[in-house]
Amino acid sequence: MPVAVPPYVEGHGLLKGKSVLITAAAGVGIGFAAAKKSIEEGCRAILISDIHERRLGEAAEKLKALSPSTQVFHQICDVTREEQVQALVATAEDRLGGVDVLINNAGLGGMKNVVDMTDDEWSRVLDITLTSVMRMTRAALKVMIPRGRGAVVNNASVLGWRAQKGQSHYAAAKAGVMAFTRCSAVEAAEHGIRINAVSPSIAMHDFLKKASPQDALDQLASLEAFGRAAEVWEVANVMMFLASDYAGYMVGEVVSVSSQRA
Repeated sequence: MPVAVPPYVEGHGLLKGKSVLITAAAGVGIGFAAAKKSIEEGCRAILISDIHERRLGEAAEKLKALSPSTQVFHQICDVTREEQVQALVATAEDRLGGVDVLINNAGLGGMKNVVDMTDDEWSRVLDITLTSVMRMTRAALKVMIPRGRGAVVNNASVLGWRAQKGQSHYAAAKAGVMAFTRCSAVEAAEHGIRINAVSPSIAMHDFLKKASPQDALDQLASLEAFGRAAEVWEVANVMMFLASDYAGYMVGEVVSVSSQRA
């Protein structure tokens, strides 16, 4: 039998006084959970972005209701477009008074065997899931380095470590996120900036349920140590730790939020 979901963890001020920028934060997934946790952990201001305008606006309104003292901003951003990435970081610098924490959450999955995969299908997953992390990190480092501080948290996946049919494009992208995290981290550390990543497996939310067959989700969840999928806030909790000063000596780490490391 699956182990019961533990009680929701309340905030402990881990991000008190910090500003946060999060990509792909609309809806009910890990990105929105990370935004919600950031506010609960005391961030002074937050900017969320996504490509879905209606859902982004709805997410911002929900976040504003959490804490009247936290400034909440939102901006549309297609992370495959360099000019939009630059505009997003410029807005964050202006509205947030400087970006302290960047959470790279954007990604795109899908199921397709290699023999049937087109170049466009491969390239789209790599661009959204991997190259966007480089674009956002590059833009953030340019404003963080002069200040000599900052934290970047990337969202990888256990598929960067293990094999699964139909996931070669997504797995390659997430393995790339892991490698990018490690290499960029040793560069950024010289400037007092920390870059780390989380590696979740299956985190259950409504959009995932709509996009995937229930029997497939149940099978993946059954492989976990607790016999269940993670709650999105359980992944967001680890993101908060990596973004906080408690992770002050962690550089280039990929922290598994799953029992499926390999």
